[in-house]
Amino acid sequence: MRFRIRPVDTSFYDLFTESATHLVGGVALLAEMLSDTADREDVARRMRDAEHAADETTHALVKKVNSTFVTPFDREDIYALGSGLDDVMDSMDEVVDQIFVYGVETIPPELSDQVTVLQRCAELTAAAMPNLRSMTELSEYWIEINRLENQGDKNHRRILAKLFSGEYDAMEVLKLKDIVESLEDAIDGMEKVANTVEQIAVKES
Repeated sequence: MRFRIRPVDTSFYDLFTESATHLVGGVALLAEMLSDTADREDVARRMRDAEHAADETTHALVKKVNSTFVTPFDREDIYALGSGLDDVMDSMDEVVDQIFVYGVETIPPELSDQVTVLQRCAELTAAAMPNLRSMTELSEYWIEINRLENQGDKNHRRILAKLFSGEYDAMEVLKLKDIVESLEDAIDGMEKVANTVEQIAVKES
């Protein structure tokens, strides 16, 4: 293991954990948005608020990096992890906004499978962030995220097959395809976050 001076300040780890916790809240709102009884305007408003709160955490992280002489690991990795977490929240906000703005009437039930995958990814990510401090018990995290991302890819293909089966009219297909792709982006983003964590752990080992 290479020698490195590690700062006592734990605020970086706290901010990463805070960012990941925003994802847990975001995916809960996304799941609510898929409900037949959801007040979609209200959910979209709360999602915007949640996304803004996540942005504030990202800004605090960037400010912390720029004002800290000794960081817990390489600055570019801190930026990559922070922006990766923020990108996932942006993708989830986009899904909620698309459902609301497009006025989608019927949401394929298969989209719930993708939200379930996303929910599990968010929970695992939030649980993994505190472990960055010790760089322990992280391999199980990125391995499981990779497995979930593969499941998300399978779900994605099946959903697209259903959209193009002739069950939906052309305009509805266009709307739903945008939503499906944004969901896929969110799941892919979760894997990018996990890959960044793996790269950090390898460098620090």
